[in-house]
Amino acid sequence: MAVQTEEVAALLARIALKDRAAFAALYSALSPKLFAICMRLLKDRREAEDALQEVFVKIWNNADRYLPDVASPTAWMNAVARNHAIDRLRARRTAAVGLEAADAVPDPTPGPEAAAITRSEGRRIETCLETLEPARAEAVRRAYVEGDSYQELAERFAVPLNTMRSWLRRSLLQLRECLSP
Repeated sequence: MAVQTEEVAALLARIALKDRAAFAALYSALSPKLFAICMRLLKDRREAEDALQEVFVKIWNNADRYLPDVASPTAWMNAVARNHAIDRLRARRTAAVGLEAADAVPDPTPGPEAAAITRSEGRRIETCLETLEPARAEAVRRAYVEGDSYQELAERFAVPLNTMRSWLRRSLLQLRECLSP
C-alpha cells in the first residue's frame, strides 16, 4: 500500500498526540519498508523483527520530534530504522567477551619481514597520496584511515555529498594507477 508523504506526515502528527489508530495505520503502511532496512543491515530475520518493533516504539515516543522542514516523514523514519539497526550492529561488536578468550588471541604484531613490507607499502602509499590535491588526500586519509563518513567529510570540506563521493572515487582511481606496477 503506497502512501503519500502528506498522509504519512498527518499520521505522524496524530501519533504525536498518541492516536493509536494512526499508529496502526502507519505500521501497516510502512513496516515492510522499515523491515527491509533492518533486514538489509542486520542480515538476521529474528533480529530484524525485534529491531523493527523497537523502531516503531521509537517512532511512537518521538513522533513529536519530527520536523517537516528538515526531512520528509518517510526519510525521517528510514533514518530512525537505519540508525537503530546500526546501533544494534555496534552493540554486537562490543559484546563482552570473557577473559579466558584473551588466551586464545594470537600476538597481532607482525614479524620482521611483514613489518618491513608494511613500511615499504606505507611509503609507496604516502608517495602516491602526495600526488593528489592536498584536500583530496586529506579526505582519503579521513575516510579510509580514520573512518569518517561521506557526510562528515562533505560537511568538513563544505562540498555536496555527491561531490565528496566523486572526490574519493577519483582519488582512489588515481592511487590505484600510481600503485600499480
